[in-house]
Amino acid sequence: MVLVAIVVVAIVVRAATETVPPLRARPALSGHVTIPGQRPALAWPHEGEAAVEVEGVGSFGTAGSTTPVPIASVAKVMTAYLTLREHPLSAGQKGFTMTVTEEDVAEERRRASVEQSVVAVQAGEQLSERQALLALLLPSGNNIAAMLAVHDAGSVAAFVARMNAEAKALGMSSTTYSDPSGFEHSTVSTAADQLKLAEAAMANGAFAALVDRLEATLPVAGRVFNYNTLVGSEGYVGVKTGSDGVAGGCLVFAKRVKVDGHGLTVLGVVLGQQGKEIIAASIASARRLGNSAAAALAQHTVLPAGTRVLTLHSVDGAHGVVRSTRPLKAIGWPGLQVPLTVSRSGAHTRVAAGQQLARVQLDGLPKSSTAARAASSVSTTLSIGWRLEHIF
Repeated sequence: MVLVAIVVVAIVVRAATETVPPLRARPALSGHVTIPGQRPALAWPHEGEAAVEVEGVGSFGTAGSTTPVPIASVAKVMTAYLTLREHPLSAGQKGFTMTVTEEDVAEERRRASVEQSVVAVQAGEQLSERQALLALLLPSGNNIAAMLAVHDAGSVAAFVARMNAEAKALGMSSTTYSDPSGFEHSTVSTAADQLKLAEAAMANGAFAALVDRLEATLPVAGRVFNYNTLVGSEGYVGVKTGSDGVAGGCLVFAKRVKVDGHGLTVLGVVLGQQGKEIIAASIASARRLGNSAAAALAQHTVLPAGTRVLTLHSVDGAHGVVRSTRPLKAIGWPGLQVPLTVSRSGAHTRVAAGQQLARVQLDGLPKSSTAARAASSVSTTLSIGWRLEHIF
């Protein structure tokens, strides 16, 4: 009997002192929110392929074929990007110097004889890195692409190997470079791949400054002009044209816009544009696409105040709701998914109305956050039955 009494007392004490389990918090939001409304209809080209995005905001996706196609002189974006990565230029710097040889002059004449895009050079002429890159990117000198490749890697073949290695590193899985100028039709890519490269290249301040020019003056060639006549108008700041009978008209473009005080860049690519003047056709297609993408940008409320963030549940059936305290806004377009995170403040056995239990962070533009507070008081009151049931 004494033993039974001891056991009974132990059970009563254990039941009376049973630890109260914390309230269970279940997320009411996923890892993103979608801007409401009808997705905008962009002015996609009717032929070829295209891709467009807004840096730091998101992608509008692609249109047309996704088959790798010749990209002509758009290939020079990679040539310039690699050159600047190996030989960085800061503002005002001229960079390395290349001296034009007789072989370089002969190469320029050979290329000109088959109607390639070239920049005139002269034996003994000295071109700084900056001048060579301007000659590459504005008047699109194929001969300059070869000179840069040899200077950087020792041979064109070695430089092309670097181009392909970098393409792989950037995730450009549908891209193959056969030459540094894009003259070879076996140099192929997709709009989506070239958009990845454009994003990396435009992050380089020297590259962005070089392509944002309408003209330049070179030692022998004199005044040269940018084939991309969009530059300098409507916020367009680059990037590179490409054209031939097989590739059609191609253009990688960048357009600066401002939305609700935030400076943004629309990046896009159009490939395989056709027309009587294929460069003009690519420029017209890019302008329509870039302008429609810019027009679709606006600030939206993506998480209204009072949105359910968490639900709270106690073991005895009590429940409550945690809601956001103010609206969160993001720049984008209807249908865009904006990432968010919910950071909880810890475990609680009871909460009071208005108590902050979490913070919601919106990872779009502008980055913003809001508190999430309990809408009402919630606590756990453990019944004797529950305590007895969970003694052991």
